[in-house]
Amino acid sequence: MMRMPRDRFEEVVRVVLDGLPEDLGRAIENVAVVVEDEPSEEDMRAVGLDPAHETLFGLYQGIALTEREVSHYSALPDRIVIYRGPLLRECRTRRELLEEIENTVIHELGHYFGLPEEELP
Repeated sequence: MMRMPRDRFEEVVRVVLDGLPEDLGRAIENVAVVVEDEPSEEDMRAVGLDPAHETLFGLYQGIALTEREVSHYSALPDRIVIYRGPLLRECRTRRELLEEIENTVIHELGHYFGLPEEELP
C-alpha cells in the first residue's frame, strides 16, 4: 500500500491528464475530473459492485455523448471521480499508480463517449 498526501495525489492526477493525447483532450467538453477519498456504498451499488468485496477506482457521472438528445447540451459538467483510497491500497509504486490512474481516466472517458463496459480497457 502506498501513502501519499491528497495534494500530491491530485498532482499525479493532473500529470496523467496533461499526458493524454491532444486529440482526445480536444474531444472532451464540460467534464470535471475530481479526486475523492473513497466511493460511497451507493456509488458502488449503482455500478453493480458489492462494497464489501469489490473495488472501484473511478466513476463517470453524467450523460454519455451518445445518449444526449440535443446538440447544445447545457448542464452542469459531467464528472469523472478518481478514488484515492482504493488506488493507493492497490498500487505499490508511483509508476504503477500513474498507470492505474491513466487506465481509470481512459476507462471513465470511454463511458463519456458512450462505449459499453465490455469495450472499455
